Amino acid sequence: QVQLVESGGGSVQAGGSLRLSCAASGVTFSSYSMGWFRQAPGKEREGVASIRPGSGRTYYADSVKGRFTISQDSAKFTVYLQMNSLKPEDTAMYYCAAHRGVYVGATSVPDFNYRGQGTQVTVSS
Repeated sequence: QVQLVESGGGSVQAGGSLRLSCAASGVTFSSYSMGWFRQAPGKEREGVASIRPGSGRTYYADSVKGRFTISQDSAKFTVYLQMNSLKPEDTAMYYCAAHRGVYVGATSVPDFNYRGQGTQVTVSS
């Protein structure tokens, strides 16, 4: 059974940084695409970043490219999202997601089969 548990959200001022963590069980990083998506009140879900199984290639939404970094630690069964230079428009609930197979790009992350309960990120100006 796949279980994803996010942590690390919080409140930060614009320009600050946060690192989100996703503790994963029931998945193998060699077989599952892992990713993060976010949803702000009244807005559509947005795929933020993903990491491809095997090659470890990463993909990002244009809105976060150069500021966010996705990574994973197979020994700890954990996926991270390092968020730097945060902006008020990054305020949202952030979800970790997983899907068996190879997916290219970050756009499809909201449609992955499995997701966690989310962690709130609030960026003030």
